[in-house]
Amino acid sequence: MSSSIEVSLAVSGVTYGAPLVLAGTGELLSERGGVMNLGVDGMMLVGAASGFWVCRVLPGPSWLALLGSVVAAGVVGALMAALFAVICISWRANQIVAGLAMAIGGGVLGLSSYLGSIGNLGGSAPAHVLNQIDLFGLANLPAVGPLLFHENILVYASWAVTLGAAFYLYRTRWGLFLRAAGEDPAAADAMGVNVVRYRYTHTILGGFLAGVGGATYTLALIPSWTNGMTTGLGFIAIGLVILALWNPILLFGGAFLFGVVINLGYVLETRGVTIPPEFFAALPYVVAIATLVLLRGGARRSGGPQALGRPYSRAG
Repeated sequence: MSSSIEVSLAVSGVTYGAPLVLAGTGELLSERGGVMNLGVDGMMLVGAASGFWVCRVLPGPSWLALLGSVVAAGVVGALMAALFAVICISWRANQIVAGLAMAIGGGVLGLSSYLGSIGNLGGSAPAHVLNQIDLFGLANLPAVGPLLFHENILVYASWAVTLGAAFYLYRTRWGLFLRAAGEDPAAADAMGVNVVRYRYTHTILGGFLAGVGGATYTLALIPSWTNGMTTGLGFIAIGLVILALWNPILLFGGAFLFGVVINLGYVLETRGVTIPPEFFAALPYVVAIATLVLLRGGARRSGGPQALGRPYSRAG
């Protein structure tokens, strides 16, 4: 297996980009329908805590416990998203305010912290871990082996989610209806599209993917629980949707870039380069802000959802 810094950075981009791909794709689908969910980070944290807790207590073989943990993380994220959907879609509350409330309520000061406390999750290892898979026995191939054939199952799931979302959005009528609901919900409604149903479905699906993205940290990347362990990366996932111009394939590339940035400090440290850790902790957010500023014109011209953030009902 190659030990070059280029391969190490590429592998870290794929591995640490996976939770951003999962959470970001969920947010992208929600926004394509016209719903902006700023509570992604809270849903990731609650998913991380729930998945870790279930993994510790669920009996049975390792594969079954891990499957149950991932599903539990997704379901809890979906339940939070369902509550958000009721507030914003049915009750027509301000999506930004409600989303931030979800981020805070599920975050360090809210539900995830509570789950970590009552479950006594801190300072312990999970009973089972999503280890890397030697796919097709090709993990030892130079360069491409560790990059493509030696990842955990949720990394491969993030690739499938990307391809599935792209196909769904651009090659199916349901994807067309979803985009119509985000562009002009009144016109979509007039064509027979159930705008409310589409918004509910994809907002809840976004919450499920955010929960699974959070579980990626506690079950695979950092197999332990720490309060606030996503360090706000859920907001990076939201920013990636804009940077990717609401395109799943571009979002995957952006997540890879941020995966490299997130793990850059560790890769350099293993090679004897010592830089203050605070610098690398802030780097993803600096990169996100700088990129948003540089691409602001492109985002305006991208044809993003015109009804994004606007509540809709047949009554107007």
